[in-house]
Amino acid sequence: MRIKSQFLSVIIGCVSVAGFAQSVKEITPKNYIAYKTSKEIIIDGDEADPSWEKAEWTTSFIDIEGVAKPKYNTQVKMLWDDKYYYILAKMEEPHVWANLKQRDTIIFYNNDFEVFIDPDGDTQNYYELEINALNTAWDLFINKPYREKNTVLNDWNISGLRSAVKVNGTLNNASDTDKGWTLEIAIPWSVYKTSYFDDIVPKDKFWKVNFSRVNWQHDIVDGKYERKKDKEGKFLPEYNWVWSPMGVINMHEPEKWAYVYFSSKEIGGKDSFTIPEDDKVKWELYALYRAQKKYFEEHKTWAKSLENLAKKNISIDNKVLKPVLENHLSGFNIAIKSPFSNKTLIIKEDGEIITK
Repeated sequence: MRIKSQFLSVIIGCVSVAGFAQSVKEITPKNYIAYKTSKEIIIDGDEADPSWEKAEWTTSFIDIEGVAKPKYNTQVKMLWDDKYYYILAKMEEPHVWANLKQRDTIIFYNNDFEVFIDPDGDTQNYYELEINALNTAWDLFINKPYREKNTVLNDWNISGLRSAVKVNGTLNNASDTDKGWTLEIAIPWSVYKTSYFDDIVPKDKFWKVNFSRVNWQHDIVDGKYERKKDKEGKFLPEYNWVWSPMGVINMHEPEKWAYVYFSSKEIGGKDSFTIPEDDKVKWELYALYRAQKKYFEEHKTWAKSLENLAKKNISIDNKVLKPVLENHLSGFNIAIKSPFSNKTLIIKEDGEIITK
């Protein structure tokens, strides 16, 4: 495993402690229906494909905290077939530049586009892909979010990844003004298989997904673009623009990611998707989990009563939830019996949810 120390410090530095107290009720995840295409898409960075023309754009990206409108617009389309998950990203940008050419380097040191995928939605064992305007990729496997002791596999690669960039303007030319760049991606389903016989294609199922765009202020030095620095010589902070807002400056809270439903209907058809009620129960469990984490930071011990974590009754669609807190030697469990499915949902101290 090769993980650069500066990568870890940058990511961890983006995690706001206030995020533990963030109410998930303030963050409603986006959702999107990705329809099936019967024709394999040519990956050339061009949006003028008949299948793409039938697909709908997502809503425009918002800043990561869900507060401000970004300076430049970003939207995405999604499709799928039996081999690939297709993603088309269109980014407005008057100065398209990139200088990182080595795969698996820290791509977000350039302006980039990022894909986050959690197939089973348990916030464990998820995937990240970053690509810049030179079409240089960085792909990662992450076993747990950075709020926990985790392992990041920088050596994990998306075998068979196909991607292409088309610049509406001129790349790395500081003398003109561009309109932006388009990124087209095809990710093989096979890279998400957990066993040889695993049927990973999520036909008529949903995955937890989110997209992020990192954008830096820049200077032009000797005719070349560079990240802008302050008077002390430190890089100015980047802008983080995302599809589904996180409420904090931290992409690594997978429970807040959006829902992508992979409809078996052909592109041009009509389908519907509703976020399952049990997932709303999970949102409340994660709110309690974050409150428990914050309590531990302040008191150096876990709260022994739910009254220390939630000051009011918790309800969904007028149905009252009755969480149960259990402490043990290595942490805690918080359990809720869902009034919608009668299943018991349990969140552990590492954020994993178990359904019984």
